[in-house]
Amino acid sequence: MALRVGIDAQLTVGTPTGIGEYVTGLMRALRERGADIVEFRARGYNPWRFDRRVVWDQLLLPLQAARRAIDVLHCASGTMPLVRTKPVIVTVHDVAWMRTQGHARAYARYYFGAFSMKRYTSARHVVLDSEFSQRELMRFLPLDPARTHVVYPGVAADYCTLRRRRATIRNVVVIGTVERRKNLAVVIAALAKLPQEVRLVVAGPRTPYEDECRALASALGVDARIDWMGYILRPELLNLVAGAHVIAVPSRYEGFGYAAAQALCAGVPVVVSAGGSLQELVAGDGVCVDSDDVSGWAGALAQLLDNPEYADAHAEAVRAGAIARFSWAVAAGKMAQIYAAAKRS
Repeated sequence: MALRVGIDAQLTVGTPTGIGEYVTGLMRALRERGADIVEFRARGYNPWRFDRRVVWDQLLLPLQAARRAIDVLHCASGTMPLVRTKPVIVTVHDVAWMRTQGHARAYARYYFGAFSMKRYTSARHVVLDSEFSQRELMRFLPLDPARTHVVYPGVAADYCTLRRRRATIRNVVVIGTVERRKNLAVVIAALAKLPQEVRLVVAGPRTPYEDECRALASALGVDARIDWMGYILRPELLNLVAGAHVIAVPSRYEGFGYAAAQALCAGVPVVVSAGGSLQELVAGDGVCVDSDDVSGWAGALAQLLDNPEYADAHAEAVRAGAIARFSWAVAAGKMAQIYAAAKRS
């Protein structure tokens, strides 16, 4: 009998960001392999409200899983229920809640940090998005290495087949939630050192950190050169990526870094923060700069903006390798093996 896998798909509800992209892509790739997948979600139940996320994780998800004839449950969003009736595989996307979220409310830090860490000890297998995240998790939680697995997420086909249409006006694009660890401020400061015609485009859900970034832009006299787009739907996002001269990923902390992987697979020049998962994922195919080196960011961006033919040629040359590296078919094959191992153990 074929293995039946239940997957927590709640973060595909509403306005999905990186984890929603991960879950959607994984389920599609598994089904293309012929896997029997049961999606668990509660439509209309906002997963971005803390109270509803906890109710989903700890009550609704385990109830749905108990009522369906599944062999294993994949908690794909980094949290898992305290009470379980099925073998659990959990994907830990990062340990940011233990590292960088000191500004968040104490109850959120506890739930997504220490509480979730304790749950991982009872998972049959733990999947990480990068070798960096695996090392980070093991620093906090010395799990049996045989139960931890690095599986790079894939990048969706619409990025891999995207046709580049560089915008007429030179631009730097930053994609992702505008939160403190994403470190947008360093790109704003670098913008002040770039020619006046260069624009910065910011696309992603806002947080209070955006107010600080807007104040910085005003203080530096570059506020009129920034387009704040907020959360945008996929067709507009793909158009933005296609027209980007450079995509910047200045995060101080990332467990994976979807924006960087998508840029590489789309053939767009990319500058990322050195160290951590971003340098691992870029693997020499993009430019790496210290996350807080304003002059370094300005210099790296200027070099790519001033030499667009070279920048585009290099990005196109490394594109096929990135597409192979971030393949959903490969990721789904590895996950299928992990599911089977969880069922046997």
